[in-house]
Amino acid sequence: MSWDAREHKVSTVMHVRCPDRLPDEAYRQVLEQLAELSPVVQALPPSAALVELKGALRYHGADARRLGEVLRVRTLSRLGIDVRVGIGPSITVAATASGQVASPGGVLAVDPAHVAEWLGALPVEALHGIGPRQAKALRDYGIHHVGLLAAVPPATVQRLLGGRYGRLAVERARGIDPRPVVPRALPASASVSCAFPRHTLDGAEVRAALLDLVVQLGHLLRRRGQAARALTLTLRFAGGPLWEKTRRLPEASAHEEDLRVMAYRLIDAAGLQRGRLTGLVLKAEDLADADQIAQQISLDRAREARLVAEEVSDRIRDKFGPGVIGPAAALRHQIPPRMPRPSGRGGIGPVRSRAGNGVSPPGRKTAHMVG
Repeated sequence: MSWDAREHKVSTVMHVRCPDRLPDEAYRQVLEQLAELSPVVQALPPSAALVELKGALRYHGADARRLGEVLRVRTLSRLGIDVRVGIGPSITVAATASGQVASPGGVLAVDPAHVAEWLGALPVEALHGIGPRQAKALRDYGIHHVGLLAAVPPATVQRLLGGRYGRLAVERARGIDPRPVVPRALPASASVSCAFPRHTLDGAEVRAALLDLVVQLGHLLRRRGQAARALTLTLRFAGGPLWEKTRRLPEASAHEEDLRVMAYRLIDAAGLQRGRLTGLVLKAEDLADADQIAQQISLDRAREARLVAEEVSDRIRDKFGPGVIGPAAALRHQIPPRMPRPSGRGGIGPVRSRAGNGVSPPGRKTAHMVG
């Protein structure tokens, strides 16, 4: 049974697959690259996304394959991330195409005029939406290729896979998929974490590590133009147990001062005694667009000065890297406490920072704020 894709074409869809186990922030950065091509982007966490190209083709004056190649070049050059891109007249065709691209990356565009022919030659398990159990049921019945699935009467496939799933499988095998790409952002959360190189009982070390996470999380939120309404702290203990607690902030914020106060309340609530910690996770929950948050006029000059310093610190981090400036109290967590060097007498002596509580690596200038 043939199907002319041009009669059913309602869009040009791009399906993007990122590498497995991609960090959340890297995934968000890939989504930002997609948004530069088209305003219609649907996130499919944890590592995929859909893009509607119908309007983007006219705007950029390029064909779909060219836009896919542009995307891949951008993610590689800007982020160091290779992606697999599938393009077709529907979500099913585009997602099936991206699944046929070999790792680490590439672009496969399916001509709308040859969708049925291209799909027909694929094994049934390659069709997007067909899982291992469904593929086994079809193969047991003698349906090994998508072309055979498209030719079998829908009622037969419905008996094999169930009513709804059978009908959808036949339609998609024939290239029919009217679903639109629905713009959808990622879940409203962001997290940072750290692991201790050895189990720690040192409360000062834990607090320093938590402060470092606060700095990272605040910078991440401000870069994304978001503010957190709640914080969740997760403690990982030796042997596997977890402790987790969430508290809401008095007002949505991305400022280090507000995040630090709440993070310290959370760690105090844990009541650590002799628990051996292996790691921390700090998550910002219920995120909001920072532009939509009402800013209260502050008469606290000290706070205003800290906010100005925060803006300067962000610019320094963006230019020179995240570790070049930060609270002095977090220094012991970021850098080993001692580093030997030849002393004036020919012996070995420690290099100490000006703050007296850590060292700076050789060849790297690091600024530390009192905090």
